[in-house]
Amino acid sequence: MTRTLSASAQAPRDPALKKTDKAALRAIAQAAVDVELFTIPLYMTSLYSIQGMHAITGQGNDFYQGRLWPGSKTSANPVTANDQAFNLVFSVFIQEMLHLQMAANMATVLGVSPNFTDTALQDDRHGWTCYGPANSVIPNIIDLKDTIHHEDVPVNVGPLSDTQLRLFIAIEQPEADARANIKQGKEKDYFPEAPFADWKPGQPLPRFGTIGWMYQCYYDYLSLTYSDGSTLWDLMFTPTAVQNDLFNSFSSPGHPMREFMGFETTIATTDQAIAFEQMISMMDAITDQGEGSEIQRRPQLLQAVKPKYQPSNTALRADYPSYDDAGTQIPSADAVARSDNDPMDHYERFKKVAELLPQVVTWPMWLEKNKAWTAKELQGPDYDPSNPLKLPTPDELATALNALNEPSARAESHKLLSQAVIGAIAGVTTVLNDYWNPPATGPVLFPFPSMAGSGDRMSIAWAVLGLTPDLSIGLDPAKPGKLYHSCQALDLDGAGDNACAAVEIFHTCRGSNNCHAQGGCGFVQPISGGGNCGSAVVTRGFGGGCAGPGASGGCGLPPQKLYSAPSDNRCGGFGGCAVPISASQVFPNTGQMQLYDFVENSQGKDGWQSVAFGDPMLYQRGEKVHDVAYRAYQAVMEHRGKSVPADPPGPDNLRLVFPPST
Repeated sequence: MTRTLSASAQAPRDPALKKTDKAALRAIAQAAVDVELFTIPLYMTSLYSIQGMHAITGQGNDFYQGRLWPGSKTSANPVTANDQAFNLVFSVFIQEMLHLQMAANMATVLGVSPNFTDTALQDDRHGWTCYGPANSVIPNIIDLKDTIHHEDVPVNVGPLSDTQLRLFIAIEQPEADARANIKQGKEKDYFPEAPFADWKPGQPLPRFGTIGWMYQCYYDYLSLTYSDGSTLWDLMFTPTAVQNDLFNSFSSPGHPMREFMGFETTIATTDQAIAFEQMISMMDAITDQGEGSEIQRRPQLLQAVKPKYQPSNTALRADYPSYDDAGTQIPSADAVARSDNDPMDHYERFKKVAELLPQVVTWPMWLEKNKAWTAKELQGPDYDPSNPLKLPTPDELATALNALNEPSARAESHKLLSQAVIGAIAGVTTVLNDYWNPPATGPVLFPFPSMAGSGDRMSIAWAVLGLTPDLSIGLDPAKPGKLYHSCQALDLDGAGDNACAAVEIFHTCRGSNNCHAQGGCGFVQPISGGGNCGSAVVTRGFGGGCAGPGASGGCGLPPQKLYSAPSDNRCGGFGGCAVPISASQVFPNTGQMQLYDFVENSQGKDGWQSVAFGDPMLYQRGEKVHDVAYRAYQAVMEHRGKSVPADPPGPDNLRLVFPPST
């Protein structure tokens, strides 16, 4: 443990103050979650404003060889200013997700259920109210109008720019810089001593001045003692706390190594003393990675971030392999982006991005210069014009990108693409609520694919219009009892009309769909549920042994593993990923699907009950997902005694420009 207890927190307290102190510590725990979450859409918006193209890749996947989609990605050989800037901001973005995980794990140890849709940041429609052109407050930290050097900086999302970098630097600045930056007469409003004088439960917390000082106050409250011999930690410690881990988990084939060898990213609740030390270690990791606050150093002589708080390059290469568009493994770009930059704290990284900024090209700048998309920007040297899978051509994609940016369409496109981004982010935050507060139906998986999908949606929004997505407008709530559908012409309440999915159910991962018929595209899930998005669709299993189907061993074929059709998944978490379905999405393997009809039943989810029917439906490797979804839809309607058009409609512009999932 490296922190020093503030003098104000060292004297034993009156036991009568325990109730107030518990409320304050709970509020700080949620404030830490809010602060870390606040940075993620903010940094993500600027990250994906950096112009660039990428291929759709995956292990053994050559479906999209020679095709390019708008959106920058990490680079294993960052030569250009865009490559370097993207790698730098990406490395910060990933660490903010780590900080969010640790803040949530710390909260649960104190008996606090972390809220990722908290009204401090969002309204009840998932609109982000903490950002805006007139906003000046970094939540819980500081009002920039009270600063000398940042009083003109809005707390708003936007393209990577000098203004945005000034905001990012204000967020990540160390304590000494922040204190010197506060206007005369405003000092008393910041850097409160813990425990807070005259604070009462239900009141807003005092503003901390820096993220580092927030964690100092967090530590001071954790360390409070009372004259009766008890401690606040004794009163708050929760040995049954839910602990979740994305970064140091190494039990799955897709993430075989823990990333951080020098510290724990979860808390061992079996031992109260060890748990306390791990809480403090997490706080040190967050502040050291953000501000470099543990080290006093001369410039250029020492790394800002201690090695124990840096990820293992070996682990990153194992956990995040890269592939080219022929499916061949290549050096890990994510590992390079993080290993090269994680020795610097966030403050230093943003300073470095500022140095690169004059050479960086953003999507607004690119569109201003190029005016319109052409096919040549959307294809690489290995593009096969014979198009064996009959995917949309680069010409068709360019036409769709330009159509969405026509003057008559821009306003509606901006709203639609903004809401697509909002829905993607909401698909993350709402699942995170269940991730740390498991519902009665059982635990849920970390929505990592939704995180990646959110970046894809953000990239497309930037590349189509060159306008900042409006994250404040929110989404209309889904109507109770309505049977929604996942894409064009798949409405089970209709008759093959061309209506696309309602924007309020747009999402990027099967883990974030709400319920029946919202499964979307990509990677069908077993009808039993379980598993996450990914291209490893299991097909037939054949084995030896000596028993009939369904037995634990024996001669004969084990039962065929059945999957949920993308258009009619039986319930939340069972369908494929991404609504609406990308027109370029194909299935990575062959398999069979169980079909479901939906009948009104008060015992079912939202008044609908899924009912399996008919024989399993075969789908083939490389078959377009929407074509399969339409076949499943036709089968359901035929089962109902209704007819629909024989062929699915052509894809709309939004489905054309959305990239496929991998």
